[in-house]
Amino acid sequence: MSSVCLAAGDIFVPIKIDENDLYAGVLKLLKTIRPNWIQEKIKLKTLTDGITNKLVSCQFLKSSGEKEIFLVRIYGNKTDLFIDRSAEIRNIKTLNVLGLAPQIYGIFENGLAYQYYPGITLDTESVTNDNIWPLVATQMAKMHKVQLGKECGLKIFRFLSMEECAGAVELTPQAKIGMKNLHCTYFLIVKSHFLNRFTNSFSSITKLRIEYERLKTLLSKTESPIVFAHNDLLLGNVIYNKDEGTISFIDYEYAAYCYQAFDIANHFNEFVGLSIDDIDYDRYPCEEFQFEWIKVYLAMYLDVDHPTEPQIRKVYKEVQQMSLLSHFLWGIWSLVQYEHSNIDFDFGRYAEIRLNRYYELRDKIFKQLS
Repeated sequence: MSSVCLAAGDIFVPIKIDENDLYAGVLKLLKTIRPNWIQEKIKLKTLTDGITNKLVSCQFLKSSGEKEIFLVRIYGNKTDLFIDRSAEIRNIKTLNVLGLAPQIYGIFENGLAYQYYPGITLDTESVTNDNIWPLVATQMAKMHKVQLGKECGLKIFRFLSMEECAGAVELTPQAKIGMKNLHCTYFLIVKSHFLNRFTNSFSSITKLRIEYERLKTLLSKTESPIVFAHNDLLLGNVIYNKDEGTISFIDYEYAAYCYQAFDIANHFNEFVGLSIDDIDYDRYPCEEFQFEWIKVYLAMYLDVDHPTEPQIRKVYKEVQQMSLLSHFLWGIWSLVQYEHSNIDFDFGRYAEIRLNRYYELRDKIFKQLS
């Protein structure tokens, strides 16, 4: 973890916070990164929106009456199997200089403390608000125009790469060392025996691997440009500050170079909601809305006043194709989380929802690609 500290240039605290005793660990962290804070004036609150990590809000009441707030994120159990934490922190630092990511205040063995953005996280209603969604489209375009350089990993976001995973079911120590790609470990981590629950949904790992190869072959025809993408713009990762009229993105764990259309498609897929009991695909944005959203996005991305109809339609078509990859990716991701995560969330059911949606849309979209 020391290499992460050096890359980030921030305070490194050699502690590991026990996720079963969060507040004790956070208070210990604060003694180093905020030594002047008086414990009696510290207010801690556990936030519950995330499904990868645990998040604690730290608030200190100054003598002036002003509040200082920042967040402490404790990484989810075994998320290091498929998240490059060094790259994440490096990317946050670089994007922060450009005003596109929060400032990091400190790093510890299994997490980091970072800037709090005032505002509200989006929900299924606000994400389609005419005062808000254009800000999201513009902010995404700004991020996609950023050139981060070789130190931030100039490579395509190779989802679920099978070339290095052939024939494996469980992750061996040797494979764990060699697997530096963000998502190529997914099929390795998912074990055959635990898929029994999902036999009726998708039969086996073998079937999923075959499906992935088919999907990869068809999507290899895409002309969507490679950009630096967030790759996880669920509604809870978008903060709207009404007073300032701004949008901010948080949680860059999965950020990497990827297809432009994937980042857009992945965001659209999140319009339906995240709560298991509240997911409603009737909320998925209609073609007219997507056209308007993409139009605003392209105006910023291409630096033009009026993108042409062919330009908009091209991106729209690519987004529909990449929506399949989004469903498939997060379906497999959820299977991994189902086995390893300690977060109180039904990852198994979420995997079924995302993969079932993939199969519902697959034939129609495959026909467009063939």
